[in-house]
Amino acid sequence: MNKSSSNKCSYKYEDYRETADWLLSHTEQRPKVAIICGSGLGGLADLLDNKTVFPYKDIPCFPNSTVQGHASQLVFGELQGKQCVCMQGRFHFYEGYNIATVTYPVRVFFLLGVETLIVTNAAGGLNPNFKVGDIMLIKDHINMPGFAGQNPLCGHNDERFGVRFPCMSDAYDKDLSILAKETAEEQGCSSFIQQGVYCMVAGPNFETIAECRALQKLGADAVGMSTVPEVVVARHCGLRVFGLSLITNKVVTDYDSQEKANHEEVLDTTRMRTQDLQRLISNLLAKM
Repeated sequence: MNKSSSNKCSYKYEDYRETADWLLSHTEQRPKVAIICGSGLGGLADLLDNKTVFPYKDIPCFPNSTVQGHASQLVFGELQGKQCVCMQGRFHFYEGYNIATVTYPVRVFFLLGVETLIVTNAAGGLNPNFKVGDIMLIKDHINMPGFAGQNPLCGHNDERFGVRFPCMSDAYDKDLSILAKETAEEQGCSSFIQQGVYCMVAGPNFETIAECRALQKLGADAVGMSTVPEVVVARHCGLRVFGLSLITNKVVTDYDSQEKANHEEVLDTTRMRTQDLQRLISNLLAKM
């Protein structure tokens, strides 16, 4: 019986193990790098060679993504000589999934032998110096749902994954960020590469003007509805993390503005910048 519709409040080690063992028994790939694709960025998986594809609905315990721009499949393959697993379609808190389900794949990746997690997302630009189409290397994050108790590490701690109180001051790997900057310069993209702080909100509505102004005051450069829970769990498991945000729209901070954020604009911008982002990640992998 397929258990893909599961949305448990918590999972046991055996659940993650069952999923990992099923995947290991169905592919010869042994990935060291996992890539989670944000809205409209699933084309990253198309770069992989020797692909093996698993729809989420066929994988024990996996949920399904319900958002436009997310394909709902795991793709195993090779990129720049590195064995990878690519997640086409992540799970979001706003879809009705609890935080344990949102982060379920990351612990599975850890049990598969993954050592590095690359996370991508589409985000709204809070920093007034950012332009639509900029790529922001994430140097830190603000976990707004976590402030309200929605932290994936709440509850029983299984030491087989990590310690009870993990450090998050080094959540994003500095060496990988330096490599990414070098890579961007080499491929002529440094003019639209930024670095900054990503803030996660729960969604699904876009932020109010007052909320955007508050987030700017907190020091956030970009805002979105994903990524942070996966990063928290990845660091808990000891994975290296590299994250980037594609700035797909400028947030509205002026009450006289007629602009309105919308998901179509997000997808349009990702299509515009997809090839640059794919080349950046591909060339970064070659250097790792």
